[in-house]
Amino acid sequence: MGRDDSPRPPVRTEIPLQVGPGHREIFGQPRGLATLFLTEMWERFTYYGMRSILILFAVAAVSGGGLGLDDRIASAIYGLYIAATYVFALFGGWMADRLLGAQRAVIVGGVLILCGNALLILGSVQCFFVGLVVIVLGVGLLKPNISVMVAELYPEGGARRDAGFSIFYVGISVGALLGSLLVPLCAAQFGWRWGFSLPVLGMMIGLGQFMLTRRWLGDRGRRARVATGFRAWLPVLLLLLAVMAITALVIGGQLAIDPVMLADAASWVIALLAVVYFGYLILFAGLNRDERRRVYVMVALFVAYATFFAGFEQGGASLNLFADRYTDRILFGWVMPAGVLQGTTALYTILFAPAFAALWIALGRRGYDFAPSTKFAAGLGLLSAGYLVMYVASGYVVKGAKILPTWLLVTYFLQECGDLCLSPVGLSSMTKLAPPKFVGQVMGLWFLALALGNNLAGQLSGEYDAHNLQSLPALFLKIFWWSFAAAAIMLLLTPLIRRLLGGVR
Repeated sequence: MGRDDSPRPPVRTEIPLQVGPGHREIFGQPRGLATLFLTEMWERFTYYGMRSILILFAVAAVSGGGLGLDDRIASAIYGLYIAATYVFALFGGWMADRLLGAQRAVIVGGVLILCGNALLILGSVQCFFVGLVVIVLGVGLLKPNISVMVAELYPEGGARRDAGFSIFYVGISVGALLGSLLVPLCAAQFGWRWGFSLPVLGMMIGLGQFMLTRRWLGDRGRRARVATGFRAWLPVLLLLLAVMAITALVIGGQLAIDPVMLADAASWVIALLAVVYFGYLILFAGLNRDERRRVYVMVALFVAYATFFAGFEQGGASLNLFADRYTDRILFGWVMPAGVLQGTTALYTILFAPAFAALWIALGRRGYDFAPSTKFAAGLGLLSAGYLVMYVASGYVVKGAKILPTWLLVTYFLQECGDLCLSPVGLSSMTKLAPPKFVGQVMGLWFLALALGNNLAGQLSGEYDAHNLQSLPALFLKIFWWSFAAAAIMLLLTPLIRRLLGGVR
């Protein structure tokens, strides 16, 4: 993010702003960062906590308080849910810009997340699906807009903004770690409903502190950026009416939805949207030659990113089922809940993200400024290595043995190292490669890559059949080969991508 070189206002206008509630600082950072840090931390606590037990609750027997769903259906629901949160983030950003403003969008999103998780506590199949839909709407409103306000705290840009975002992302990891640890423990000790109650409590705390301290944000995110009238609300009203009508028909039994078929269709629709938009950029957006060349690089990164997350998001799907069914989780007489293992990825992020950031800086100083495709290849290669580990582990399972959690811990370590090679680099690269007039839209497109990858993760997980254990090593081997092939392709494309980058570093 570049430094703002516009003329500075006179000193006399800066003094009152510096002492206002929206401009005071704590340890050199805007005080409003603490508000956003804690809100995001508790929202991620809620999100990752619920995610850690979602598929386990869906497949658990009805007699044990679960839904008793088939593994394939549960996997499809998991993929659709995770994907939908990213797809709706595009709409949530639009609502904040044109209708609500970022602050109100965060408040409405938090209330919806709270209500959606509360519906999960009720335990019925109907409330479960309605709850997921409500959570999707809430996350879509809250997630993109809280990041926008972080950026608005640093209008000057530069290294201070980078530091602010680094602190903010620590909140994400801390929330994910606590949620992935505490929610499965609570569910194992007191039952599924109590497990889902913790995310409700977490979002209440996060939303409460946001309401109490939002004055620290000043005017940032308080108003919509585009002044609009009633007509702008029409798409929102139509969407809500459609959601309510479909929900009522499903609950009433008049409409039957096959999650597996819906997941298949969703992948094609998301992929088609991406193809159409890339085609528009290349053919009809009026870009110059260099800008079109960079769009081709964006296409390669999009495909690689979706491929990566199709494997990475098995953590909450097939790998979570593997931890539950085939892992020896007894530690000194205590049975560790399977979902607790999900917390290791957040722990790895906290421990190793600074090391990877320092590594790229050190390599750059020595002249080894790798192309984005090289770093993507490294990330995909680490992901494939993790699934090679799981392929070996599943071989022991097929023979009737239970394996130690260390197999999963090693796999999660390799996957998270891969993510640290790929996700920050991809986000940074897309902002650099996007044509100036289309930066916001390209970042929305990046959400689509995540949505596609997450939905594909659910479809892949559905290939595991608990009644046919051979399907387990077959699934892990398939992910290994696909990610390995993607890594090799990205590596082979590196010379071409360097030429297409046209000096973009």
